[in-house]
Order: sequence, then structure tokens, then C-alpha cells
Amino acid sequence: MARRHRPPPPSPLPQRDGIDPVRVRLPVDAEGRWATVRDHLVSRFGGAVGTGRVEEMLREGRFVGTDGPLSGGEPYAVGRYVWFHRDFAAEERVPFEIGIVHRDERIVVADKPHFLATTPRGRHVTETALARLRRELDEPALQPAHRLDRLTAGLTLFVVRPEDRGAYQTLFRDRRVRKEYEAVAPYDPSLELPVTVRSRIEKEPGVPAAREVPGEPNSESRIELLAHRGGYGRYRLLPATGRTHQLRVHMNALGLPILGDPLYPVVLPDGPDSSDAYARPLQLLARLLEFTDPLTGGPYRFESGLRLAQWPRSQWPR
Repeated sequence: MARRHRPPPPSPLPQRDGIDPVRVRLPVDAEGRWATVRDHLVSRFGGAVGTGRVEEMLREGRFVGTDGPLSGGEPYAVGRYVWFHRDFAAEERVPFEIGIVHRDERIVVADKPHFLATTPRGRHVTETALARLRRELDEPALQPAHRLDRLTAGLTLFVVRPEDRGAYQTLFRDRRVRKEYEAVAPYDPSLELPVTVRSRIEKEPGVPAAREVPGEPNSESRIELLAHRGGYGRYRLLPATGRTHQLRVHMNALGLPILGDPLYPVVLPDGPDSSDAYARPLQLLARLLEFTDPLTGGPYRFESGLRLAQWPRSQWPR
């Protein structure tokens, strides 16, 4: 009979600024290196923050077990759970608000602004859509069903109850969500549109831009021209897959790099974090999400209330 996996105990620490505490489960110590909890914590985190900082956090009671704060002198025990909050670096507030397109007991559909990451990662932790929404909506269990690039604005789906998250994530995994984007990019009268672009895209860790490489295609996008004026076009982008930077890579491959893109066709030296970046956002918007709710079977269709700044709303044909 298969052994059932026992879920971890609930965290004794509350969220801080919308961020969950880090949970550590002490692993098997095959080499007998760790006599105490302190020994393991220093080995595990001392290289990143320094031994002195780990010991200071122990003195401050920052490391907590199921029975309360840990001194670090407790005997090492395989499987013991430890929780703590990381030290967050100060983050500049992204000066745009998150719009709420829909909210019920199961999901929240948000209009994420440009420059706001969906989830905590790297330098962006408390200034993310997830952390902000948890604080602003008082929904500590909120989780994303998918992710939107930090520089892309538009519709993002969050799940209210942890037990429902898998059902909504499966919609995106199985490509049962119709996603429609809009972009402003150069207009090329010699390019025949609509066109479907298929290619193999790879993204290396630590390298800002993704790239197309030879091999079996793993990405597909349909590109349609909606209107053009003054050398620029407004495009509808329909991704069939969800590779990192897929639409940006495919538009660039067509010779139509999206306006405001700091990575394609070339990586700009100041990237997306220069002092004037807010004045020139990437002109890419996740405009529409359409799907059948996996729990109720009801149809959903959501449209963004945002507009791309470089194509005035009054001139948008629908």
C-alpha cells in the first residue's frame, strides 16, 4: 500500500507585507555534519547572508518551530520544520494601481500595470501584484493561476482558495484559456498578415533575452494587423503556447519589435529599470481572457480596462 504524504503543519508565523515566511524542513544528514539546528542554518544560509546574521536572527527569535522561537541549540532532528521571514530590501513603489476586473469567492481577475511583477522573484518581492493584492484585498491565501511578464500590462487570474488553484492552473497548462493580446509596433506594408509564427524558443537562466534556436517548435503565435497609421501598427496577438517572452520574440522575428521593448531587438544597457523607464512602457497588453470555469462550468470572458499609451483610445477601431 502506498505511503501517504503527510502535509506540513501550518506556519506559526503570519505573512509580512503579503509575503509568506520561508519554510525549511531539515533534511537527512548522511555525513553527520549538523549536531544542532544552528549548525544546519549556518551551513544553509551563512554563505548568502553571513554567519553573524544567522546568529543574530536566532538571538532575535526570528527562526520559529512548531513550538515557538528556536535558540539554535536544539538537537538536529531530521524532518523538523523551521520558519522565518527573509530580510526584504527596500523597493521603490511602482507608481500605478492594480485594477480589479472581477472578484468572487473563487477568483480575482486583476488588471496588472506595466512594471509590476506578478509574483515575488529576485529583486521584486513586496512590490508585486500578488503581495499588493493580498494586502489590499485582505486575501492572504491568494495565489496566481499563471504569470504575466513584469513589463506586460493586463489581465492576470488569481485564485482565492488554495484547494482550487490546481483546477485553474490546469486550464492554462492544457491551453483551455483563450488569451488575446494587443501591441503597438512598426508597420511593414510588405509583410502579409495575418501570419502564424512557430519556432523553438529557449531562455537561459541569468540571460535577459530569450532566443530562437533550431529544433522542434515549442511556441506558436498568430499575429493580426488591426490598424496602422504614421508608420506604426496596432496588432492582435493570439498565443497558442506560453513560452517566456514568446510574443516579444515572435514580433521581433517578423521585424516588428514592440515599442518600448528594452530587450528586443537588442538589450539596452539601462534595461527596463532606468530612471525614465516609466515614461516608455512596453506597448504590450493582455487584453482578453476567456474560459469555461473548471468548478462551475460557467463561461467567463474578461476584458482589460487598460489601453496602450501610444495608440490613443479614441482612434482604436473595435
